[in-house]
Amino acid sequence: MTDVDAGDLIYTVEDGVGTIVLNRPHAKNAFTLEMIESWAAALRSARRDPDVRVVVVTGAGNAFCSGIDLSVLEAVGDEPLALKSMLTEGVHEVARAVDELSKPVIAAVNGAAVGAGMDMALMCDIRILSQSARMSEGYIRVGLVPGDGGCYYLPRLVGTSKALELLWTGDFVNANEALSMGLATSVFADDDFQAAYRAFVSRLAGLPPINVAMIKKAVQQSVHTDLRTALDLISSHLAVVHGTRDSHEARAALRERRTPLFEGR
Repeated sequence: MTDVDAGDLIYTVEDGVGTIVLNRPHAKNAFTLEMIESWAAALRSARRDPDVRVVVVTGAGNAFCSGIDLSVLEAVGDEPLALKSMLTEGVHEVARAVDELSKPVIAAVNGAAVGAGMDMALMCDIRILSQSARMSEGYIRVGLVPGDGGCYYLPRLVGTSKALELLWTGDFVNANEALSMGLATSVFADDDFQAAYRAFVSRLAGLPPINVAMIKKAVQQSVHTDLRTALDLISSHLAVVHGTRDSHEARAALRERRTPLFEGR
């Protein structure tokens, strides 16, 4: 079922998976503000939709996303407040929508992810790369600074020193390098990529959604809390999920040696 088809961005929901496709292959999927609006709307829809258990973001053609379309910056001009507003009230809507989504968000990086395109991949929970994928913060090459969260996300993934190196130089990282430094969790051959990432997200969609959401929240919150607070929080989470129908179903299926069927209750 197609939920959103705005031409430049397509959002579909099928078998528990909400798929966002950036659909400007002629421009390496550089995004416009209209795409940002549809992108954030798709994420908010996924948050409310019980039929969506996992979200995947990918690009059409041979690129993931080459960042913001430079014509957008040119239209804003050099007025500082106008540019800041374009970011905070426009582009950053996607980051906020991702942050509010307790369901898994997977970036299926099928090609180049540059500048804000790399940032859009970094804000996802997991990045799966095709062998031909390349990533670069790249802002410094066009006289800018990372405007879509790169300075926030990247150090948390690769450490401060490596993040500064990548941010300062704008160097490209290939798929194997991304895997070795923790930017990617998996790399697949180009010919196998689509089937491989779809198999992974389908596996996530088959897990008990309440438990998945609780784990994601606990991991996010634990980054900003001390050990005792984190342990107290997770004890509450475990007590809550233990009594759910899905939890009972998981244990029953294990005893009966069958595949569980989770309802999100």
